[in-house]
Amino acid sequence: MSCRAIRICAVSLGLLLASPALLAVNTVVVLGLFQHKAIVVIDGKQQALSVGQTSPEGVKLVSATSNEAVLEIDGKQKTYVLGSQVNTHLDPPKQASATIIRNPQGMFATVGTINGLTVNFLVDTGATLVAMNSAEAKRLGINYRLNGQPTTASTASGIAPAYVVKLTKVKVGDIELREIDGMVIEGLSPPEVLLGMSFLGRLEMQHSGQTMLLKRKN
Repeated sequence: MSCRAIRICAVSLGLLLASPALLAVNTVVVLGLFQHKAIVVIDGKQQALSVGQTSPEGVKLVSATSNEAVLEIDGKQKTYVLGSQVNTHLDPPKQASATIIRNPQGMFATVGTINGLTVNFLVDTGATLVAMNSAEAKRLGINYRLNGQPTTASTASGIAPAYVVKLTKVKVGDIELREIDGMVIEGLSPPEVLLGMSFLGRLEMQHSGQTMLLKRKN
């Protein structure tokens, strides 16, 4: 082989190795949305992308608002909302899963849905049930006083009236579970919905640094 041919091969190989589009991306989680900017987690690594910017892994932010982002992955563009998890494999995953990242306070927090409506979850393995305050329950259309079972709960302000309810659907990432036991606490505590063991106990949980991976049990 001539020196010229060797140089051409070397340049071609360098371009292939440097091309971000050729790097394998397994999962992308949309963690934050802003005007012209998005916070995404690519294979467990959190990154901030501005419109037009491409990550080292080849994920490009085409557009972004506070409600949704358009990402281009492997040459394909698709719109995603806050909390969306993108699996880039051609074949569907064998297990439904969700990736959760620690927030600045060191807590595992994520966006999901209850009965189809968006909520902010705080993972709490010390909570027996999925717990929320009464204002959040009213926003979600949960008639806890009519359909719930009266009880009490311990809060930062003391003992408060509470109601045990049945949540029709709870979803985080790709995982959707039905008929989950929940608790509605009168007042403003807890400020975020606690993702307790009535949901987490039906899943596999794996910790790795700043990331928590939830999987459905086989």
